[in-house]
Amino acid sequence: MRVSRLMFAAGCLSALSLAGCGGAPAPAPAERVAPAAAAAPDAAPDAAPSGTVTLPSGYPERPFVRVQFDTLMWRPTEGNTLGVETAVVEGDPSKPGYYLTINHFPAGVMSRPHYHPDERYVIVLRGTWHTDEGEVFRPNQTMPLKPGDFMRHPKGGPHYDGALNEDTWVAISGYGPTQATVIDGGALFGRSR
Repeated sequence: MRVSRLMFAAGCLSALSLAGCGGAPAPAPAERVAPAAAAAPDAAPDAAPSGTVTLPSGYPERPFVRVQFDTLMWRPTEGNTLGVETAVVEGDPSKPGYYLTINHFPAGVMSRPHYHPDERYVIVLRGTWHTDEGEVFRPNQTMPLKPGDFMRHPKGGPHYDGALNEDTWVAISGYGPTQATVIDGGALFGRSR
């Protein structure tokens, strides 16, 4: 159990650090404008220039958070009845800003081809996560990823993923709001075998 918790912590830390690396490059020094000059006359002095990400305030306004895997609150993912569950660790995927979730896929259940409006970063925590790209559902042709493996889902990229022979847990992070749009308009989850 100690190893599982260490992998969970390492996965979460990796997801957090990778999510912060996907922003646009900083403008060249000649293009930088003083914040007061960049803001509209009626804008609040703390408003971020357009096109930037405002990071949360730091310590002590934003306290340390520790989450134990065994105490997570699990809910059915997207109203499915096949046992796929999500626990929100940080943020709110339905709102603007950073989020980190852990999804549990029971053996034999995968998402069907879909895409997201945001780029997502995934680290496998437990089990084998089977993934593929495209609009055709082919569970037997997926690429297996083991605990510690990473995958990035590009914004708008059609894909599907989940579990074949064993329960699987993955950490997923990104910047919301997010949702899944199923390619054929049907249910998001289906049987993989």
